[in-house]
Amino acid sequence: MEQTHTANNGTATATPGAQRRVLVVEDDPTIVDAIAARLRAEGFLVQTAGDGPAAVDTAEAWQPDLLILDIMLPGFDGLEVCRRVQAARPVPVLMLTARDDETDMLVGLGVGADDYMTKPFSMRELAARVHVLLRRVERAAIAASTPRSGILRLGELEIDHAQRRVRVRSDDVHLTPTEFDLLVCLANTPRAVLSREQLLAEVWDWADASGTRTVDSHIKALRRKIGAERIRTVHGVGYALETPTP
Repeated sequence: MEQTHTANNGTATATPGAQRRVLVVEDDPTIVDAIAARLRAEGFLVQTAGDGPAAVDTAEAWQPDLLILDIMLPGFDGLEVCRRVQAARPVPVLMLTARDDETDMLVGLGVGADDYMTKPFSMRELAARVHVLLRRVERAAIAASTPRSGILRLGELEIDHAQRRVRVRSDDVHLTPTEFDLLVCLANTPRAVLSREQLLAEVWDWADASGTRTVDSHIKALRRKIGAERIRTVHGVGYALETPTP
């Protein structure tokens, strides 16, 4: 198991990512070493695990702030790791997959992953996504502690900003933090079409259009939870949240 990154005096390196713990779960030593090296250069504390059982045990003992999790693992796969870790304690998860398979991506999002990347990927992009996920968690904590007046109701859809809860026809709908932020972004301008690039920039803080497939997969996951008819696709442009006609 990898050791945490410390300076010569034994204290954590004082960089923007300092004190934030990232658990990297991947059975390929070359990929593990590359990810760990890049994240340590960013100032994160890093531990690694090479199989499903070790990942769950390490997550329980070390309490990471974020998981980078490969789907294909010995022991049991990354989807089961995600289920078990999330059941014990909510933590943002960046899923890695070797296959450009949308089904894998949707299943990963369905068990609690917040984002995914398909191999091969650049370490620059991976580090950027880690920072984005952690910033989103911080924003969510601030939003949860900041009272807002009223609850947004759009027909049978109800969005409670303060509690970060969503209901459809009075039934609670479980959304990941990313799905909630995506829904709120669409709901801020109901019926207006937002491009994939706009959503990527506002929800993910990511200005590179190469991530637009991430938007598409999260939209599909969101549709499965709140109803496909509530999100309209404008082909070649983006998406809009449909609302009842006044």
